Amino acid sequence: MSKPRLAEGLVGASGVSIPIGNSKESKESPGSTWPKDIIALEPGETAWDVVLKKIKELSDSVEKEGDGRGEDCRDAFMVADLGVLANRHQVFCQALPRVSPFYAVKCNSSPWMLRILAALGTSFDCASQGELEQVLALGVAPSRIIYANPCKPVSHIRCAALHGVKLLVFDSEEELIKVAQHHPGARLVLRLWTQDSGSLFPLSSKFRARLEVCEHLLKSARDLGLAVVGTSFHVGSRCQTPRNFMKAITDCRHVFEMGSRIGHDMRLLDIGGGFPGEEGSNPEFEEVTGRDFPEGSGIEIIAEPGRFYATSVCMTAINIIAKKAVLEPGGRRKLLYYLNDGHYGTFRIFSRESEPRMPIVVKELSPKLPLFPCTLFGPTCDAFDKLFLKEVQLPELDVGDWLVFPFMGAYTSVMSSTFNGFSPTSICYAVGPELSCSPVPSSGIPSPSTPGSLTAPDPGSPLGPTWGLPPEVVEEALERPFTGAFLPQKPAGDHTVGQTWSEWKGFVTSVRS
Repeated sequence: MSKPRLAEGLVGASGVSIPIGNSKESKESPGSTWPKDIIALEPGETAWDVVLKKIKELSDSVEKEGDGRGEDCRDAFMVADLGVLANRHQVFCQALPRVSPFYAVKCNSSPWMLRILAALGTSFDCASQGELEQVLALGVAPSRIIYANPCKPVSHIRCAALHGVKLLVFDSEEELIKVAQHHPGARLVLRLWTQDSGSLFPLSSKFRARLEVCEHLLKSARDLGLAVVGTSFHVGSRCQTPRNFMKAITDCRHVFEMGSRIGHDMRLLDIGGGFPGEEGSNPEFEEVTGRDFPEGSGIEIIAEPGRFYATSVCMTAINIIAKKAVLEPGGRRKLLYYLNDGHYGTFRIFSRESEPRMPIVVKELSPKLPLFPCTLFGPTCDAFDKLFLKEVQLPELDVGDWLVFPFMGAYTSVMSSTFNGFSPTSICYAVGPELSCSPVPSSGIPSPSTPGSLTAPDPGSPLGPTWGLPPEVVEEALERPFTGAFLPQKPAGDHTVGQTWSEWKGFVTSVRS
């Protein structure tokens, strides 16, 4: 049965459509109804096939007349699987059916990711005028946006007022005064302090109102003629402690009672973000909200997932551009690898993580090769430009070899810069046949009847969509300690785009320390 075609854009089984913009500006790829910047996967083809194909193309590249770049064009690149994004939305909605997701734009603001999420019915958590304008430009209704930054410039508050974005977060009396002057019709959400010591990236030291000051803030809002409609909190990014949610929600219930006594109509609970994003990590907090805000209480519950949606969407492939071997005291041999992406590119966030990410090496290697302590440097002249703070254990590799890092969709490309004149890593977008593009006149983004109803890889799988990677490789990527999963690159001329991972399985070797 053919998929419904309702409007120009991306169409799923339920008729959800994503406008692809002006067809004159977004030409289609030959033989495909997709714009040229989207790779349409064939049945059985995976985004990982795209990674391998591009690696081969770049490795085989030769100097073209007038190119001016020389022979070696093995630039770093990312591949984003938009089908994985649709799947993560499904998983979230199925795990927390009472919770409406407001995607945290700051996590990954790729235009194609935002288009997909907009058509799926996702709402958005914006933190600045720039993010507001980016989401509104997609045709998203202002009612589907929360301006979640508690400390906003006056000009950004005016922008929200101008465009009808009414849901604003605050955590101080000074913020209330600004809102009263520049956006008196706002519907305010009070951001509470919460325990976030169990999260990799705590946030409460910067944004929070402690429980003992909430009554004063609620009274101040009332005296200024402002409406407070609910509370929010954030347990910190990559939270590993669900009990932090329980305590924060209990505090929210107390503040709801305060607000009701003072005269506010409290009916919105925002449980923030903090949900880990690796495959196999599903939110399990429904029983927590049910205790203090049971179903049928009339309370609307929203969340601000970022990593949960974006992490597993992207892979980054980087190339070794130089290497050195050094002898340390005691005769220990250490390797220094210099790569064409690093701290000032897509790896900036990882300087805040205690353990390094481990790569997939795209090269045929013996499982008995010795491992060496290795420092992974980025391409700039800054000595701090390292992918990770700690060394990793890898075999000796060669200049020109490729390393691929999975789970690179969150806080990566969005934080990259052009420091030292290096261009940001390019992004290729891939989409499977479960989503299709229909070239008829666009009429904006329709509201889907069932959010998350786009057909996508089975969310019930233990690891969810895995890019076509063998299960043993994905499992390695989620475990500690390990030294990496080494994957061979097939000989030139022997690789086909539609190749399945079952054909590769015999070559895959997982190397442990």
